[in-house]
Amino acid sequence: MAKSMYAYVREAWKNPEKSEVKRLLWERMQTWRREGAVVRIARPTRIDRAHTLGYKAKQGVIVVRARVRRGGRRKSRYIRGRRTARMGMRRITSGKSIQRIAEERSARKYPNMEVLNSYWVGQDGRYKWYEVILVDGSHPSVMSDPHLAWIGQANQRGRADRGKTMAGRKGRGQRRKGTGTEKTRPSIRAHGNRGK
Repeated sequence: MAKSMYAYVREAWKNPEKSEVKRLLWERMQTWRREGAVVRIARPTRIDRAHTLGYKAKQGVIVVRARVRRGGRRKSRYIRGRRTARMGMRRITSGKSIQRIAEERSARKYPNMEVLNSYWVGQDGRYKWYEVILVDGSHPSVMSDPHLAWIGQANQRGRADRGKTMAGRKGRGQRRKGTGTEKTRPSIRAHGNRGK
């Protein structure tokens, strides 16, 4: 059976180091570094991934590229008496993933839109870049689309900030069910407050 164009694109992005994607990224990132932190783009860089996550080339749906710094949390040095190992400086990581932070910043820049999903497009030593799909729930073309109309409902407001996107649900432990996930529902904080 013949493979579709999307299948070839997906294969190339699965291992960027061993495909033509590496050279393309090297050229693109030189431009991306000079751009702002959140930039609207005409079309997705990874068309196969965007369509998998719900992107449609129609009015009311846009894609932005968000840049976020890499690494753990930045903390100021503990200035009282501690030996280095006990200062609590190393291996301090954020409670949110960098992808979630990228989604939240994109949502803040476009307050009339909701984050549908996001995906990785590149990284260097300092930054990671994600492309975030944003949807305007009150746009007529979105409201008339049975696959996208749900995002205009009142309970979908502030999706990125409430961890309702796929990256947000992963960080909250909502991607799995069954043994080992007893304390993640309805949320980690809500479970901790039960019985108080």
